Amino acid sequence: MRLSHLADYAVVLMTAAARRPAGERLSATELANDTGVPLPTAQKLMGQLAACGLLSSARGASGGFALARPAEAISLADIVEAVEGPIAMTVCSGHDGPSDCALDAHCRVKPHMGIVGNAVRGALGAVSLQHLSSSPAKAGVQPGQEKAWAPASAGAQSR
Repeated sequence: MRLSHLADYAVVLMTAAARRPAGERLSATELANDTGVPLPTAQKLMGQLAACGLLSSARGASGGFALARPAEAISLADIVEAVEGPIAMTVCSGHDGPSDCALDAHCRVKPHMGIVGNAVRGALGAVSLQHLSSSPAKAGVQPGQEKAWAPASAGAQSR
């Protein structure tokens, strides 16, 4: 399983915002410059993240975006679902009726895929934005381990 580029970028933007003092407002331009995410993509994602309640926004001279709740109350699953929608491992996950899968009528695995999706959602939900935004040493990552996971945009192979 791999995050899409947009979900990957959303995680990068949110972790950059979480590293700032609580309540500090940031513009899409500032976050794009800080992270290397292209400005149009940052603007689009920040709008999506705000619409899902992960960022708050204010207009005007002192406006911008800030985390809508504390970093420890935002999970990796929240960020991924804000961009990708509900976490589903297969096309038919979450569908009670027929899907466009050629095996749908005879599939004996489909009834169990909800369990798999819930397990993945639980694992992603257990990782807080606070954890993601801390330095590897503070997060309990041993030297060399920080390369065990890399975002899709980094060209990492799934493990």
